[in-house]
Amino acid sequence: MSFERIKRMLVKEFIHIFRDPKMKGIIFLMPIVQVMVFGYAVTTDVKNVATAVFDLDNSIASRELVTRFVKSGYFDVVAHIQDEDQVRDVLDRGTVRAVLRLNKGFERELRAGRTAQLQVLLDGTDSNTAGIVLDYSARIAGELSQAILIKRVSRLKGEFNPPAGVDMQTRAWFNENLESRNFYVPGVIAILVMLITLMLTSMAVVREKEVGTMEQIMVTPITPDEFILGKSLPFSLIGLADVIVITLIAVFWFGVPIRGDLVLLFLSTALYLMTTLGVGLLISTVSQTQQQAMMSTFFFYFPAVLLSGFMFSIANMPEPIQWLTYLNPLRYFLVIIRGIFLKGVGPSVLWPQMLALATMGSLTLWAASRRFRKTMT
Repeated sequence: MSFERIKRMLVKEFIHIFRDPKMKGIIFLMPIVQVMVFGYAVTTDVKNVATAVFDLDNSIASRELVTRFVKSGYFDVVAHIQDEDQVRDVLDRGTVRAVLRLNKGFERELRAGRTAQLQVLLDGTDSNTAGIVLDYSARIAGELSQAILIKRVSRLKGEFNPPAGVDMQTRAWFNENLESRNFYVPGVIAILVMLITLMLTSMAVVREKEVGTMEQIMVTPITPDEFILGKSLPFSLIGLADVIVITLIAVFWFGVPIRGDLVLLFLSTALYLMTTLGVGLLISTVSQTQQQAMMSTFFFYFPAVLLSGFMFSIANMPEPIQWLTYLNPLRYFLVIIRGIFLKGVGPSVLWPQMLALATMGSLTLWAASRRFRKTMT
């Protein structure tokens, strides 16, 4: 293996990449824009739920209950409904996500010591959000019910101290404020790096075929291994540069903590890049046109994201699908990057994932090299 030939390939690739102004924007500007957009958009925190109030009682008690919902910070009253038809209309149109309905006689039932009913109508299209909103509603209504009960007993028996119960004190490790952004933004780094490196490398070899320079490469002394290495190294350096930029945005703009070792982060990223570059080069060697390479890239990319655990828990997937996720490099890197960012764990914990990435990267790069060797012969 000649390092001089690899050096020449590196110089050629960097000249080809950076002489195009649009390519510079794709490599460096696009990741910044995407992490800014995804950083704000990718969150499961439910706040300011658009809510309509259908208050048939219009009493002090009913207004107090609505006030409790608003002051909780989870509900934002955007409409007051006057008839039944409006309830279905606002939910059908998606104007609101929840409707609070209080029947006539709500306050009278409370004063009489009977149970007063509150109906919460939810848009169940997004089942996750609906479940969270339902839990919020039950807690707010339960707190009001307890306050009314204590007040009533105190009025009848004088000063009243509620009986002692179980006081549960929760403590969340690693993500103390339970902010979903801290969980998702490191994952955004992983999927953006995969997207960029896959797109760049999947067109690396097929572009040589389309512009007619492949024949010139074949008659040079360069070996297939040197060619593959020369093609992958520039994109690996670009991938590492993107990781640095996106990590700085995640830490200093979004406030995501990074508790682990930065050296371990970049070492793990290098192993991860081996797999994404290997897959991209393999796609490039089997494709005849850039359109084929692009479609094959997205054919691999979208299932990889869906089966990685980024959006959906792997434990909730059917068992055959769970076994399939072991072939996904993004699955392993998500565990690594979240472990380094949030938990601060080291190689003693993350070595299985790092070993899996090293193995997959070596195999994919070897397969791409073998495939290119067959193409040259």
